[in-house]
Amino acid sequence: MDPILVLILSVLVLIVAVLRGLQALKHTRDTERGSKPGKGYHEIDATYHSGGGGGGHQTNYRIPRDPQEYAKRFIPKDKSK
Repeated sequence: MDPILVLILSVLVLIVAVLRGLQALKHTRDTERGSKPGKGYHEIDATYHSGGGGGGHQTNYRIPRDPQEYAKRFIPKDKSK
C-alpha cells in the first residue's frame, strides 16, 4: 500500500476516535457514577453458565456501602500497626 494512503487513513481513524471520545464525555458529563455512601451492602450476583450440561459457576459478592469499610478490605490482615 502507498505510505501516504496509510498515513491519511491513520489520521482519519485518529480523528474519528477523538471525536467519538469527546461525544462520550459530553454525553456523560452530568451523570453521576457510583453509589452514595451509607450503611449496608451492595449484593452482586456473578453467575456463569457454560454451554454444556451441568457446567458453570455462581458467586455472590457483598460490597460495603461505607467507604471506610470498603477501603479496609484492601489492607492485608497481617499488616503490623
